[in-house]
Amino acid sequence: MSGMRIMEKLLSIAQLESRYLAEWVLLIDPATDDKLSVLRGRVAHHSKDRDEVYRRAVEPRPKKFAVLYTGRLPEHTAIAL
Repeated sequence: MSGMRIMEKLLSIAQLESRYLAEWVLLIDPATDDKLSVLRGRVAHHSKDRDEVYRRAVEPRPKKFAVLYTGRLPEHTAIAL
């Protein structure tokens, strides 16, 4: 992963939410349950700017990654998967 510094420690969703309040978080090789809900992961990047996090996600071209938002989305916000 060229130039990307990935955190060694796996963080739970609760830990991510407390450390990166109202930020977009890029996780590399996240642990998921059988419904693919993210349980924990290693932080590769975080920012208040969603587009910056998505740009970072495509740089190393990871095989498996997740992008989470740790705040409350504004009312009438839609997420497309």
